[in-house]
Amino acid sequence: MKKFLYGIDFGTTNSALAIYDEDSKEIHSTIIIPSLIYFYHQLMAGNAKNYVVGEEAISAYLNDGMKGRFIKSIKQILSRSSFTETRIHNKKYNASDLVAIILKELKTRADALIGQDCRKAVIGRPVFFDDDNVQKDTLAQNRLNKAAEIAGFTEVRFQFEPIGAAFAYEKTLVKKEKVLVADLGGGTTDFTYLVLDPTKVGSKDRKNDMMATGGIYVGGDSFDSAFMWEKGTPYFGKHTQYEATPGKVLTVPKSLFANICTWEQMNFFNGQRIKKDIENYYYYSGKDRKFKNLITLIENNLGYSVFQAIESTKITLSNANKASFSYHQMDIQIEENISLEDYEQIIKKDVDRISAYLNEFMLQHDIAVKDIDSLFLTGGTSMVGSIQKLFKNKFPHLTLNAGDNFKSVAKGLAYSGYLFEGSN
Repeated sequence: MKKFLYGIDFGTTNSALAIYDEDSKEIHSTIIIPSLIYFYHQLMAGNAKNYVVGEEAISAYLNDGMKGRFIKSIKQILSRSSFTETRIHNKKYNASDLVAIILKELKTRADALIGQDCRKAVIGRPVFFDDDNVQKDTLAQNRLNKAAEIAGFTEVRFQFEPIGAAFAYEKTLVKKEKVLVADLGGGTTDFTYLVLDPTKVGSKDRKNDMMATGGIYVGGDSFDSAFMWEKGTPYFGKHTQYEATPGKVLTVPKSLFANICTWEQMNFFNGQRIKKDIENYYYYSGKDRKFKNLITLIENNLGYSVFQAIESTKITLSNANKASFSYHQMDIQIEENISLEDYEQIIKKDVDRISAYLNEFMLQHDIAVKDIDSLFLTGGTSMVGSIQKLFKNKFPHLTLNAGDNFKSVAKGLAYSGYLFEGSN
């Protein structure tokens, strides 16, 4: 029987699994799915699953009238100690349970392709799940490890995601190089500085080749959140005023709108107390039309569709100077032209944080610009124009090399079988 190993890149936006044939030392195939779960509005009869994963989650969400629970960016809750569990159809799901659903879907699809129950995997993880916080990082690592166990993996190793990306890039090189790898995903931006050598592909010990790793909790979701705050929330009543007491007019708390700007909060923004507060604000605002949009958004679980519109705007602006932020659903009407200059200003704070962290990373590890032979960018966020400009300005003498932004990490993780060496 052939021996296989899975390289798994569990991502904020998409998750990928590369099947590695340990006998031929080649990638057999690669699977990629959106990191999405949709729990149906009503319980399914019998023992049928009450949820769908990946691409099917989107169509089920729409076909079900957007009434069930749609969960996105699950990776973001791994490091959140404040999140303990959520209840869906009277069943409790903790962070590991939710992540395991994605991992199990990937495993099921891969097992069907090879005709085996493969229980061996190298799973990627960001350098830091939540900036440089050891306690949160340990919590996230333990939750991810438990999720892998629930999904059916018994032999598991973990590898930093940018190292996985580096190993995929190494397969394309013809000579030894010192490479700076930037993995810009939905949740984090990670950097690795290492020596890559095509003659070392598949070598057992690469410890001495890893010269520096680091990361920051800023990614594509941060850009989307900033966009939602600046351009989305005004359509949901961010500036609504209400009469707290006769003659005393206040503005609705902005904390309400912060909750609809991040997915890990919006996923679970359905408490009875919050709903009651919102209803009161709506009544005392004189039933403000834009504030009514917030109620519609929450009651009808429209968050994903709004963020799809934001994502569409972002993608268009990667190749154009203007785009339309367009959303029309259930009496919510948004139609606004966004210039590239507008968008770059909206995300500037987060791009500057990435730039500042990269400077700090290079200074801390004594990496001079002249010491870098090659630059490799991967992850969906690497395609954003402001990010491209950042790297071109910092490294004008280097070409921005890129691989498959959605599969590179998974393939590189699959090439990390050396992590199992010396284990029983």
